[in-house]
Amino acid sequence: MKRNKWKHSVLMVSLGSLLFFMGCKNTSSSTNSKKIKEMSSTIKESDFGFSIDDFKNLNPDYPSFVSLDDTTPEDKKWVKLEDMSDEFEFWDSSKWFKSTWNYEVPVYMSTSDINSGVINGELWIKATLNESNPEGRWFQTARIHSKAKIKYPMYTEARIKSSYISAYNTYWLNNGDINNRDEIDIIENNAKPSCDGCQPDFPNKMNSQYFHADSSMSPETIRNASNFSNTYLSNANPQKGVKWNEDYHVFGVWWKDSKHIQFYLNGEPAGAVVVGEDRSGEIYHGREFTRDLEIIFDLWTNEADYLGGLPPKKDLNDDTINTMRIDWVRTWTLEDL
Repeated sequence: MKRNKWKHSVLMVSLGSLLFFMGCKNTSSSTNSKKIKEMSSTIKESDFGFSIDDFKNLNPDYPSFVSLDDTTPEDKKWVKLEDMSDEFEFWDSSKWFKSTWNYEVPVYMSTSDINSGVINGELWIKATLNESNPEGRWFQTARIHSKAKIKYPMYTEARIKSSYISAYNTYWLNNGDINNRDEIDIIENNAKPSCDGCQPDFPNKMNSQYFHADSSMSPETIRNASNFSNTYLSNANPQKGVKWNEDYHVFGVWWKDSKHIQFYLNGEPAGAVVVGEDRSGEIYHGREFTRDLEIIFDLWTNEADYLGGLPPKKDLNDDTINTMRIDWVRTWTLEDL
C-alpha cells in the first residue's frame, strides 16, 4: 500500500477546499463550475504521481483509495462489513429489500421482478413504461435498501454503470424519516438530461451532497453539495472524462465522524462536505449526524430542469439504455488496531 503521497494529497485538498468554499458561498453553479474547471486545468499528471498501472492493481479487500494514497489513520484498520457488502452472485434477501414509497409524479416504485433483480453478477434497476399505474405514475422503477444499518466511522463504495435516460441513478445513505434524517447522497447521476441545454455537466457530475433534518430545529432541514466532475480526475486515471453511462465507475464515501464526509471517485478524493455548513452560506454549529443509516440504490426522475427533466417515454421501452447496473458494493468499518 502507498501511504501519504503528499503532493497528490495537497493538490486534492486544495481542489476539495475550493469545492467546500463554492458550496458555502451563495454563488451560481455555472460560476462555481467555471472556477473549479480553471483550477483543475492547472493540475498536471506529474503532480499526482499516479500511473495507469496503479489503477489496474486496486486491492478489493480495502477501500480503493488505500491502494493509491492510503490516508487511513496509523492506529486504525478497515474491517469488511459483510452485511452491507455484496458481489451480487444472487439476490440475497438476508441483506436487501425493496420499498414502495413514491417520489413525485410520474415515479412509481415497484417490487416487481420486471424492475429490479440480480443477474450475471449484477444488481440491476430498470425503469419501464406503465401508463396503467394510478395518478399518472408512468415511470415504473425500483428502490433497493440494505437491511443492516451503519454509523461512522465507515467507508462504502460501489461499482456502478448508469442508465442512459434522463433520470437519477442514486447510491445514498439514509435512516428513512424525511422530517428527522441524516442523508448522504454519494451520487445522483443523470447521464442524459432532457432539459434543453440546462445541465450540460450532468453526464460527468456526481451530484454529491448531504441533508440534515430535525423537526425540533430551525431551519428544519439544511444541506450542502460538493459536485465533483470526473473530468477533474488525475490524467493517469482511465475513467477520467468517461460519462456515467459509458462504463462502470467506483463511487465511494468515507463518513469520518459526526461532521465530516469525504467522497471518492475511482479511487481518488472527489470533494467533501461538513455537516452544519448550509448551501445558503450559513453555518449551524449545533448540527451533526447521529443516526444509523441504510445503503440505498434507486432510479427516479422529475420534470424539474435542475434535476435534468423527464425522459421521453420511448426511452423506457429501450432495454439497452433504461437500466442502472451495480457490479458490487463493499463496506468497511474503521476500527482500532
